[in-house]
Amino acid sequence: MDLKQYEFWFVVGSQDLYGEETLRIVGEHARIMADDLAQDPLLPGNVALKPLAASPAVIRRIFEEAAASPFCAGIITWMHTFSPSKMWIQGLGLNKKPLLHLHTQFNRDIPWDAIDMDFMNLNQAAHGDREHGHIFARMRLPRKVVAGFWQDKEVRRRIGVWMRAACALRDGIIHPAIRIGDNMREVAVTEGDKVEAQRQFGWQVNTWGAGDLAACYAAASDKAAHDLAQGYEAAYACGFSQGGRDAVIQQAKLEIALRSMLEQEDARAFTTTFQDLHGLPQLPALAVQSLMAQGCGFGAEGDWKQAMLTRAAKVMASGLPGGVSFIEDYTYHLEPGKEAVLGAHMVEVCPSIAEAGKKPRIEVHPLLIGGKAPPARLVFNAAPGPAVLATVVDLGDRFRMIINEVEGIPIEHPLPALPVARALWKPYPSLASAAEQWIIAGGAHHSVYAPALTREFFQDWAAMAGIECVLIGRP
Repeated sequence: MDLKQYEFWFVVGSQDLYGEETLRIVGEHARIMADDLAQDPLLPGNVALKPLAASPAVIRRIFEEAAASPFCAGIITWMHTFSPSKMWIQGLGLNKKPLLHLHTQFNRDIPWDAIDMDFMNLNQAAHGDREHGHIFARMRLPRKVVAGFWQDKEVRRRIGVWMRAACALRDGIIHPAIRIGDNMREVAVTEGDKVEAQRQFGWQVNTWGAGDLAACYAAASDKAAHDLAQGYEAAYACGFSQGGRDAVIQQAKLEIALRSMLEQEDARAFTTTFQDLHGLPQLPALAVQSLMAQGCGFGAEGDWKQAMLTRAAKVMASGLPGGVSFIEDYTYHLEPGKEAVLGAHMVEVCPSIAEAGKKPRIEVHPLLIGGKAPPARLVFNAAPGPAVLATVVDLGDRFRMIINEVEGIPIEHPLPALPVARALWKPYPSLASAAEQWIIAGGAHHSVYAPALTREFFQDWAAMAGIECVLIGRP
């Protein structure tokens, strides 16, 4: 998952009123800044400097080229001098890429002894960016505004968060999702308008029958499956009897089959459902966990919205510690003062969120629903620490993101009779308040559990996608 494949165009505004020498200095300052930004490890994408935006024609051409570029994931604007915002109307009207308005200036300090009107005219972002911000507001354009000195670490961090969200949005446009079977029967929240999702997010979501997966499963070679099973056994602890190894090999074949379908469609997210397993020996379990660990998005029971959101979170978290997983609120612990949520799923939780230093165990157990053979799966406890839950729901006339800040807490009991991966967390501001707000907002029981990310990542992504965002967080 190489985020350096994406470009972020740095567009610096000015005007020709100040003469050639001022424009030369503005251009030199822009080059220095762009080079420095491009080398900062906090910024995951490539920063590309564009021609000085000092006329309506140049600005329009920049945005035309950005719209046509498959590599441009976002545009960063900054007004070094005053840049009359009427010049920007045509260009901004053509824009299709996420926008970040950087409000800064080249110099950090005022040169108190030497400052004159030439310096003031050159370094006037303080009111140049206000003019620029006005046209964004007048045109009702979504954007992120980051104010501060351009070399400050906090400024760079916020730009990096925005870049990661923009990469995730672009990834969702490029790579489709495949639904294997339909949604779980009679469930409302996993349904949704796929046409509207493609218009809103750029997501392409189509369905393949379980028979297509069964055909790929049948075509998987025994040698490849045995080799992959050995890889599982090297990476994880083994907690199954000799007779259970066949279930591990079946999961290896299922991973090979799923990967084949994903590669054929250039997809990075997928769904399954236990009610549509025709021609398959088991519900994909360890296979799903392995593919999520490799960066794929997943949604159980046909939940394509959470599959695509999980993939988006995986992209945003690329290279960051902490992990990301599809998960489900399962049951509560309501002891006064120790209220917590136990999250899990039947078998499909990503090992990227597992406790450090403790290998997940491959275990084989019966699955009470689905009517198939006992599947192999990874069993582990999630690492404690801060995390966020995020979900996207279709409310019929609009999409909404809901975010809950949580604190992962240690599981202090062995849970010998619960052979699934699980996470225990304390929601903010409290379990009762968070649950009430989540339910009022129409939140799903499926969500993305992301110790690697903070609310800012999801808020930036939701703003870029142009959807509502509800935050349930710390008091």
